[in-house]
Amino acid sequence: MHKIAMAPEILERIKGFRDGFHMFGDIEPAKTAHIIVDLQNGFMEEGAAVELPVARDIVPNVNEICKAVRASGGINVFIRYLVDDETQVNWSSWFNDFASPSRRKAMIDTFSRDAHGFALWSGLDVQPEDLIVDKTRFGAFVPGSSDLHNMLQTRGIDTLIITGTATNVCCESTARDAMQMNYKVIFIADGNAALTDAEHNATLNNMVTLFADVMTTEEVVGFLDKAGAMRRAAE
Repeated sequence: MHKIAMAPEILERIKGFRDGFHMFGDIEPAKTAHIIVDLQNGFMEEGAAVELPVARDIVPNVNEICKAVRASGGINVFIRYLVDDETQVNWSSWFNDFASPSRRKAMIDTFSRDAHGFALWSGLDVQPEDLIVDKTRFGAFVPGSSDLHNMLQTRGIDTLIITGTATNVCCESTARDAMQMNYKVIFIADGNAALTDAEHNATLNNMVTLFADVMTTEEVVGFLDKAGAMRRAAE
């Protein structure tokens, strides 16, 4: 698990930006979606093309949040990173400029639709009522990347809980765009994984400053449990 260490000067600075540290503790589960980003074999398995070892460590926390979201009345959305023929053409800046031929081949071989690496990690708690959405960019909300935004809007979702990997790539990209599309974003400090603590904490600093309410698994589950109990009491 990452050693979480947001910069003290940033935590002090945000005190002047808003009232209180947690903006979104008053969760409405029916309007909340837990977005689980790219916890696929290609990122999770030992020796995988894009292995992020800490991603295996966060699975119990991700599953705990999934359970709390279901119990309170929210939805879980599992995101899969997909490399298809069209994407290799219309995102050539990534495949041609940032990836060597061998790296490009490894990504295609790992994250093509029928590849073993494309499949969700077997340790995830995926239930029939959960949604599975494929994306073709780092961020799920980039135009043409996925239909996630339309799916969420159809269901009246305005709050997103972000977990997954990599913290500083697909998770951060998705969270940044979501906030600017007027979603309330909750970014889970111990439910995201990067290659290093430094990269992980750099994203947490960015998130807490301008893009998201940064919470731990224990905190968000507590808020969800409280909301679920209130809903049941009112029925």
